[in-house]
Amino acid sequence: MAAASDAPVLVGVGPEDALPVARLAARVAAAHGRRLHLLHAFNWGGDAPAVTRSRADAEELLAEATAAANQSEPDVPVTAEIVEGSPVAILVRKSEAAFLVAVGDGGMAHCDSCIPTDSPALQVAARAECPVLVARQEPPQQGPVLVGVDGSAPAENALGWAFACAGRHRSRLLALWVVETDAAIAEATERLHALVARHRPNCPDTPVECHVIRGEPGDVLVDQSRSAQLTVVAARGDEPWRGMLGAVSQSLLYHAPSPVIVVRGAAGPPGGDGS
Repeated sequence: MAAASDAPVLVGVGPEDALPVARLAARVAAAHGRRLHLLHAFNWGGDAPAVTRSRADAEELLAEATAAANQSEPDVPVTAEIVEGSPVAILVRKSEAAFLVAVGDGGMAHCDSCIPTDSPALQVAARAECPVLVARQEPPQQGPVLVGVDGSAPAENALGWAFACAGRHRSRLLALWVVETDAAIAEATERLHALVARHRPNCPDTPVECHVIRGEPGDVLVDQSRSAQLTVVAARGDEPWRGMLGAVSQSLLYHAPSPVIVVRGAAGPPGGDGS
């Protein structure tokens, strides 16, 4: 089901990366004509003075994030909220009424020696009812919007989102299909161009590059994401035996230096009217 026309970009604001997440989420909200809603959630406990200090810290954090969002996109309306409870559970529940959920990666992309399976970003990306933007602590590059395509219906939905993002950010689109054998390159090339042609009328002025590469999809996309301003991927492509996230989307969340949008659910890409 498509998001309502007034559905916001919902931002999970945490202490580790509140400012870069707020700045990037504001850009996304501006590009899609959406308002921004900042949310800080945590479990308070202990005595009253401790709760009071936590509340004051939360208010200061949201004020700083609001200022960062306003500086990035002054025309985007921003609201803020402090709630008590599990941040992941609250973001997942509120994602039902959101256009997109934005969270920070908590430094996950720089964790070469560990696989943080309990990362809040990973949990939100796996369970949310709308697309999820995972921001990085470093500013994004000025390169293309990168999208991984594999011929599945979820990947085509991701392609539609990537077209919309590239069009609104006035950037080029790099559509990449990774195959296992040289024999598969010709067929994949033909199908990729057909898919791009199907979506091009929605963004006729967006420059597009199409490439079919032999390799392991996760590795190739992570490598290509090093020069991308944004990477778009389906939560799970043509992998019905996997869980809520596929191997490729997990690889990108763990290792891609660019921000990543994980496209979930059956909803199509945002329309040209911002809906």
